[in-house]
Amino acid sequence: MSKQDEQFFNVFSLVIGVLVAITIGLFVLARIVGFDLQGQYAGKEGLAGQEVAARIAPLGQVAVAGQDNTALAIQPDDPSQTVAAVALPADGAATYVAVCSACHAAGIAGAPKAGDHAAWAPRVAQGKATLYQHALAGYKGQAGYMPARGGRADLTDALVQQAVDHMLSLL
Repeated sequence: MSKQDEQFFNVFSLVIGVLVAITIGLFVLARIVGFDLQGQYAGKEGLAGQEVAARIAPLGQVAVAGQDNTALAIQPDDPSQTVAAVALPADGAATYVAVCSACHAAGIAGAPKAGDHAAWAPRVAQGKATLYQHALAGYKGQAGYMPARGGRADLTDALVQQAVDHMLSLL
């Protein structure tokens, strides 16, 4: 080995040694500085584990016949967060505005427009009982589709009939 190679090896070894010493020094310094903070976070690992377990938990559970399923009872999440049900309209005119006008104002899905005598004439000729029945139970005809109770299952028969009467009064 030449003298230059030996000198290079010595300098290179010295540089590596100094870098290793600096690394060990920084590691020790970080442990000393972070010693107080380390205790604060040591107890929180359990919470992180619980949060992970909650995120990967199954979305639902299955009730099996013949077994104790009391733990599967539906519990409200937060009673203060419950959403109030949509109030029923007061009368036929309000029902028309809240429900029926969505289709009958613009003639959507073959719905005859309110006040359109020509479109309503064949339907009126069938009689009010048929109009009531189609409004209550729904109807699919050549002109289009009428959903039962206008798509609002919570409407009473009386409100649906009043809404039909209101639309007929607009003719």
